[in-house]
Amino acid sequence: MSSSDERRLTRLVDQASRGLDSLAALILFLLMVLTCSDVVGRYFFNAPIFGATEMTRLMMGVLIFLALPVIFRREDHIAVDLLDGLFQRRLVEIRQIVINGVTSVLLFGLAQRMWVLTNRAQEYGDMTEYLNIPLWPISGFMTGMIVLSALVTTTLTLAYVLRLFSPRVPTGV
Repeated sequence: MSSSDERRLTRLVDQASRGLDSLAALILFLLMVLTCSDVVGRYFFNAPIFGATEMTRLMMGVLIFLALPVIFRREDHIAVDLLDGLFQRRLVEIRQIVINGVTSVLLFGLAQRMWVLTNRAQEYGDMTEYLNIPLWPISGFMTGMIVLSALVTTTLTLAYVLRLFSPRVPTGV
């Protein structure tokens, strides 16, 4: 892969990340408006928004799963790097290969399980209690975000492997 191809791919991934970020921000804003409106309606007009709790739960689920691929791409998840300074760069890269590899396997396993549950929700016609919103599209979306997260961690694993085995150019004398 040439450096221009790498730059294009990086730009594409960055744009996709910004798109997911923007969508997550929009959902967070809508969640804030819904919550504020529900509180105002409940306490000032004695008229809460019907189904606000269900909508809040669904929006929270979508919001969390929307953020997953972006968090994995940036490697912004919780990490303890107290000992990184004590190890050579190659050992840190090996650790990242192991962590991202194990994470990929776990995410693909979780996605497979979520796919089963999504199919079951569709077959049974599972819906929310008050608003009768079908649950399988939400579950399917969550499954898709888990698969995307797994693909991101797999790509990171491969990138660390390539970096580990690429020839090093000595810096300084």
